[in-house]
This record gives sequence, C-alpha cells and structure tokens, in this order.
Amino acid sequence: MCAIQKTGMIRIQLIAIITSLLFLLYISKLIVKGRLREEYAIVWIIATTLLLVFSLWRDGLEKISKIFGVYEAPNLVFTGAIFGILVYLLHLSVSNSRLQNSNKRLAQEIALIKEQLELQKRTNKNTSGDV
Repeated sequence: MCAIQKTGMIRIQLIAIITSLLFLLYISKLIVKGRLREEYAIVWIIATTLLLVFSLWRDGLEKISKIFGVYEAPNLVFTGAIFGILVYLLHLSVSNSRLQNSNKRLAQEIALIKEQLELQKRTNKNTSGDV
C-alpha cells in the first residue's frame, strides 16, 4: 500500500471516529433533555458503539467475518444490518399494536364518561325544572 493510500485510510478512520463520538454525544444530549426514551436510545447507542469499535479496530470486521464463515466482510455488515432492522421493525410493530389498543380503550372510556355527563346534565335540568 502506498503512502497516499495509507494517509487516506487514516483520514477516513479519523473522520469515522470523530463522527461516531459526536453522534454518541448527541444521543446522550437527547436522552438528558428527555427527547429520546431510554428504550430507543439503547439501539442507537449500540449501533454507534459498533461503528466506533470498527473505526478503531480496522481489521476487526475481516476477523469477525472469518469467524462466521462469511467470505466478504461487507456481506456480514449488510446481513447484520438487515437482521437488526427486521428485529427493530418487529419491536415497533408490537409497540404500535399496544398503542392502538390503548387508544381504542381510552376512546371508549371517554365516550362512556361523556354519556354519563350528559345523562347527569339532563337529570339536573329535570330536577331543577320541577322545583
């Protein structure tokens, strides 16, 4: 590898490390401000930490690919990313279903409370009109 390619790789590595650290700080800031819930922050922290680890450990991806028997390291990245996305989508689907059920139950409770309030108003009008 020539010197120009080596300095280019080091520059890319430094950019990746700095970007990962800045993103980790941004996630922390969102958690502290309460704009990102902890359960979702874990996914982002893990993903950013993985990026940081592979930015620091350049040969790590090739070594892990060999352990899993994957011939090309980028294939392992894509397979892992697709699997992670599918798991996260499943989690979001479960959360969405739970929220829909909660909204339905709350809407039904509001309708019952409205009905009781209207009934109470009608009985108050009838009793005040009788006097």
